[in-house]
Amino acid sequence: MKKKIQILYIVILTSASVSFAQAKKTVWSEMKTFHSFMSSTFHPAEEGNLAPLRAKADSLLITAKLWQASPIDESFKPKETNATLKKLVKQCGTINNAVKKNASDKKLTLLITQAHDIFHTIVGECRKVEEDMPK
Repeated sequence: MKKKIQILYIVILTSASVSFAQAKKTVWSEMKTFHSFMSSTFHPAEEGNLAPLRAKADSLLITAKLWQASPIDESFKPKETNATLKKLVKQCGTINNAVKKNASDKKLTLLITQAHDIFHTIVGECRKVEEDMPK
């Protein structure tokens, strides 16, 4: 009986700490939305399929602008994130214009790769390290 209580106690503590960790982890919804468009255009482009990018270039730009206009998540460095989001929006605008002008697959692949790199700068280098996070 005592062993069952100890196991139950451990299970409760473990699930409580997992729930707390999940609650503490924030999701920047605008970033998540942009990421869905980025992944659905970039990954096919990597394999030579530019049709998704041609079809979704305007949505990629719109979601980049919406992300830029949203409040910066507290787990990101504001100054760096603002500057890099500005670059991302500009790059997505360049992609959208290139698609409208029927640019070559080679040109579009280069442009979406650059946008992808900018995106990863935001989600990587613009994040605060744990000691910079508010307590």
